[in-house]
Amino acid sequence: MNLGVGARSFGMSGAQAASVNDVTSAFWNPAGLMHVNTDFQIGLMHSEYFSSIAKYDYLGVAYPMKNKKGVLGVSLIRFAIDDIPYTLNLIQPDGTVDYSKIKAISAADYAGLISYAQKLKIKKFAERDDIGFNVGGNLKIIHRNVGSMANAWGAGLDFGLQGFYKKWKLGLMLKDITTTHTLWSFSFTEKEKQVLAQTGNEIVSKSSEVNTPRIVLGGGRSFKIDNKMNLLAEVNLDISTDGKRYGNLININPFSIDPKAGLELDYNRLFYVRGGLGNFQRILDDNDTTNTKKRTLFQPTLGVGVKMKSLVIDYAFSSLNLQGNPLYSHFISLRLNINKKNSTYGIANTDLDDKANQINQQIKNRK
Repeated sequence: MNLGVGARSFGMSGAQAASVNDVTSAFWNPAGLMHVNTDFQIGLMHSEYFSSIAKYDYLGVAYPMKNKKGVLGVSLIRFAIDDIPYTLNLIQPDGTVDYSKIKAISAADYAGLISYAQKLKIKKFAERDDIGFNVGGNLKIIHRNVGSMANAWGAGLDFGLQGFYKKWKLGLMLKDITTTHTLWSFSFTEKEKQVLAQTGNEIVSKSSEVNTPRIVLGGGRSFKIDNKMNLLAEVNLDISTDGKRYGNLININPFSIDPKAGLELDYNRLFYVRGGLGNFQRILDDNDTTNTKKRTLFQPTLGVGVKMKSLVIDYAFSSLNLQGNPLYSHFISLRLNINKKNSTYGIANTDLDDKANQINQQIKNRK
C-alpha cells in the first residue's frame, strides 16, 4: 500500500495529496474523487518489478452519485509473485527425488478500497468560488496469501482532506488512522510439519502485522504560462509514525519524513510532461572503505501523458540511482471517462474551474 497507483502519479514521484483529481485519488487522497465530473471513470495500471518476477496490477472505478453531492469509488490492487516452485515434498522418505511433487504457488497481496468523497460545507466561505474544501475516506480491506499454507486478513480506515484557494492547493492524507492490523493463519499437513521440523523451521499457527498511521501533507500551486500552457508544482511530506527509520532523510523520533516533489506541464489539457524527485535516503558510500561516509540517494522520475477524447494514456519512468547498478521501472496506466446520456466524455473539474475563471475575468474586464 506504499507503492502507489497511476502513471501520472509515478511521473510526479507520488507528490499527489493536494492535486490528485481522478479515480486514483482513492489511493493518494480520497477527497480528490470529488473532481471526477463524468458519469463514470475507470482506471487501469500494470507494472512489473524485479525483472518481471513480480506483477503489480490496479483497477479503479469512480462513480458520482445522482445528486452530485458525493462520489463513490472502488479500487482493487494486487502485487504478486506467481509460479513459485513449492518443493517441500520433493524429497521422498526413502531419499529419492520425485519431481512430480513440485507444484506452483503464488505469494500475493491484495487490497480493496471502498471510497467516498463529498464537499465540506463551511458557511464562512459558502459564497466564495475561489476557496473550497473536499473530504473523503476509505474502508481498506487487506488479504495476503502464500499458496495454501498461509492466509492473512486485515482492515483499516483512511481519511483525506483537500482545499483550494485561488491557484493554491492543499492536501492532508491520514493513512491507517485506526492502525491496520493484519492477522495471519497457517495451515500445514502433518507431513509438511514433519519436514519443517526436520529442517529446523519454526512451525507457527498464528501471527500478526501492524501498520501504524502515516500522515501525508501536500501543498501545490498552478501557474498559467499562456493561454494554452499551465504548470502545476507540488511538494509532499510523507510522515511515518513507527519510529526512526534508517536512511530516511529527516528523522525526528518517532517520526520519519520522506519529502517528494513533482511538476506537471500541460499543453491545452491534451499533452502532459511530468517530472519528480522522491525516495530520498542517506546511505553509506560504496567507494568509502572506512564505512563512515554517506551520500544522498534519490529517485528521479519522468512521465508523459496524452488525452484522446475519452481515453487518457499516461507513462512514467523511474531510475533508482544506485552506484554502478541503476535500477529502472516503467509504468503505463489508462483512464477512461464515460458519460452515459450522450456517449461523450466529461471534462475534469479542474478544466471547468479554469474555464469559469476565464469567463469571470472576461466579465470583469468588460465592466
